[in-house]
Amino acid sequence: MKESKQCLYPAKWLSKASAGDRVTYELRMQIISGLIESGTTLSENKLAADFDVSRSPIREALKTLASENLIRLERMGAVVIGLTDKEIEEIYDVRLLIETFVFERLVKLDTNELVKELSKILEMMKIAIKYQDADEFAFQDVLFHETIIRAISHSYIMMIWNNAKPVMEAFVLLSMRVRFKENYEDFPRIVENHQLYIDAIDTKNRDLMIQSLHQNFDDVQGKVEDLWRSQQMLSKGVDQE
Repeated sequence: MKESKQCLYPAKWLSKASAGDRVTYELRMQIISGLIESGTTLSENKLAADFDVSRSPIREALKTLASENLIRLERMGAVVIGLTDKEIEEIYDVRLLIETFVFERLVKLDTNELVKELSKILEMMKIAIKYQDADEFAFQDVLFHETIIRAISHSYIMMIWNNAKPVMEAFVLLSMRVRFKENYEDFPRIVENHQLYIDAIDTKNRDLMIQSLHQNFDDVQGKVEDLWRSQQMLSKGVDQE
């Protein structure tokens, strides 16, 4: 691991986190960012010294990261696996699966309050853009999608989301920091895409929903219609029961 005093995970997001959680969030960021390279062996004693904690929070963190397939536990520590391009694509596969399913359920619900809440979040995203706050934008972006998912009150969908969220959040946070530096002019388009989400939910227009998914997951285009059709078939099956 490269020596670095700078924390990649926002400190303000950790105000109520345990020592184990703080180590977990920071190590996850360092692994996903490549600051800790794949193949690196992590020593419990070295990590405890680096983070100024006992070995217990380190073991807790390593156990969590192993469950996310970011590291492989060994007898005296762990070996970093990291994220491959394929796994990053798979993260978006999971998001597509979840959000296509959620959109189909939203068609049958009263979404007035959800639309208001999403509109508020979008305003916070605009403020983050104005002040070039990549971390706040990433936070609001993840919150936007989580708010949509929570709206259908589906416990197992939330379980899938919560399992994928930590890695997804780290990836979004790192991506937004790069975008703010290298492609800041692209953010009006991103805002428009999120407004399209809101419009699709508000009007319950399935064509608009498909369009919004296309524009928000343009790196996995071609899968949206298939996913959408499968969710419609599933929904019809549920209705018939």
